[in-house]
Amino acid sequence: MASTWQQDLIALEALKSESCVQVRRRIFRQLVESVIYEGIVLPLTEPAGDALRFSLQGQDAEGLKVTHWCLGQRKLTFGRIRLQEDVPLIRLGSDGEAEAVSLRLFIQEVLNVPGTDVNKLGSFTEELEHTLLKDSMAQYVRMLGDTDLHQLSGEELESAVMDGHRYHPSYKSRIGFDYGDHLTYGPEFAQDVQPLWLAVSKVESRIAVLPHLTFDGMLREELGNDVVDSFRACLQSEGLDPEAYTFVPVHPWQWRRIIAPAYAEEFNKKRMMLLWPSKDVYRAQQSIRTLSNRTSPQKTYVKLSMNLLNTSSSRQLLPHYTVTAPVLSAWLQTLVDEDPYLKDEAKLILLREIAALSYDPQGSTPSPLYAAVGCIWRESLQGYLRTGEETVPFYALCTLERDGTPFIEPWLQTYGIEVWLNRLLERCVLPVLHLAAVHGVATESHAQNMVMIHRDGLPERLALKDFHEDVLYNRSFLSRPDLCPDLTQVHERYMLKEERANFEVEDVAPLRYLTLGALFFVNLGELAMMLHDRYGFEEGQFWQMTAACIHRHIERDSHLQERFDTLDLFAPTTRVEQLTHKRLALQTKGLSHEVPNPLSAFLYSSYRTNREEIRL
Repeated sequence: MASTWQQDLIALEALKSESCVQVRRRIFRQLVESVIYEGIVLPLTEPAGDALRFSLQGQDAEGLKVTHWCLGQRKLTFGRIRLQEDVPLIRLGSDGEAEAVSLRLFIQEVLNVPGTDVNKLGSFTEELEHTLLKDSMAQYVRMLGDTDLHQLSGEELESAVMDGHRYHPSYKSRIGFDYGDHLTYGPEFAQDVQPLWLAVSKVESRIAVLPHLTFDGMLREELGNDVVDSFRACLQSEGLDPEAYTFVPVHPWQWRRIIAPAYAEEFNKKRMMLLWPSKDVYRAQQSIRTLSNRTSPQKTYVKLSMNLLNTSSSRQLLPHYTVTAPVLSAWLQTLVDEDPYLKDEAKLILLREIAALSYDPQGSTPSPLYAAVGCIWRESLQGYLRTGEETVPFYALCTLERDGTPFIEPWLQTYGIEVWLNRLLERCVLPVLHLAAVHGVATESHAQNMVMIHRDGLPERLALKDFHEDVLYNRSFLSRPDLCPDLTQVHERYMLKEERANFEVEDVAPLRYLTLGALFFVNLGELAMMLHDRYGFEEGQFWQMTAACIHRHIERDSHLQERFDTLDLFAPTTRVEQLTHKRLALQTKGLSHEVPNPLSAFLYSSYRTNREEIRL
């Protein structure tokens, strides 16, 4: 681990480096793309050769006109705005024309418009500036190395791929981390992490496990009898009854920054007790709060509550969401096990959340105690892999090597784009769509929640993860409503309709929005645009192949047509979240907008690609 002075030098050198320039330009691109796309600012648009010139008008501090312009295109993929990487954002003001270099100045001059919250402008600026610092440091350190991503295992890619969200402009803000924390706990730096173990009062804790497990049995499986017994002996030495307590890991950052300052009363009243660091060594995955076990890779991943803001989302584990994790995992696994296609043909893997604990003392809302201590134990993917299978997180499919070569290029050269893409669609995309259409359960299948399992780069099957707050269903559309868990029996918060609405919706349309938004808009949509930008592979062909794959699947069984028709994946438009607008607007509830659906042109199957032409 670097000393404090070494951390200072890394931050300074990163901010002076070419990496910082490239990161700043990327943030500007994603910021401008999103404010145009979401209608926050209406640009003047005019042709500029093969591109469009977008001009955004604003005012400087003296009230004089300022124009920011850039070149780009409106893409077929959901009508997305895509700016050219080789032409930076240009600022034209009374002091002349030059590349825009200040995120803060751009926000003040362009985004301080009616409907925006002045206070939010400040916090959003902070998120962008933290993203600039933290991604510059990550990219700078990466460029000092010589690691080829193809040399790494799937678990190592969880740390090494550092692109972050490709639409959200504050994709690496990590508000709560200073740059020392960033270097110590950021996944890009692949540092070992040892969670701290606490003893917590069972009375004040919410606990949930899969039906065939006990929480104590799970802990003994993970930690070993000797460790659990030593925990219990420690409690006895303090005059406490071990039967009144259970054990939970916490992130070391969370302990120092949140728990130690706020939980003095809990420790004084013996409701909580610090034990010691984990013997096993862990490493952060992309989400930061989820850690994989480096000492024993077959053991569970642990997802730990953190009072951290990243990509504009809190990384806390709310108690009522936390305890739904095993319940939803068990339900989804039952649906998969009863479906011959998902179980036997697709061989879909669900990384079940086998156990969960949230320290949830009565009356803690909204105090610092609320949601600060919690853990979800998720199955390791290692136990599911067969001989010759390897893994790649989905977000790696669009990443670049240090020399700018796409990570997937060797596979595309070996198999050809069409063969490789068709295999990806059949093996990794169809199972998600089948689960949504046939069983009525939509999952938030963005790139961080999907893992491609492959053999020599050719997609083989899919693993899905992260279900505790990312599942949506409409009861009347469920294939087996009798199996659907009663969330009101899981946590009393679900007695409130608005809390249940985070899972159960009143019609089918939100399932379509989630599927098209997560799986296609922020996941495969990026792949479609990357294949076009890098290889000239037409977006229309990408979406035609996707549609053809869906149609072929529907034709397998007559009952599938009605289910897919109800889900309506080929609707002319869909709704997607306005992620940037939410960071700026006075009113944020329900902020989404209607965008064109690239699948809609291929509603009918008469155009579909001949399957035999693109098979291996």
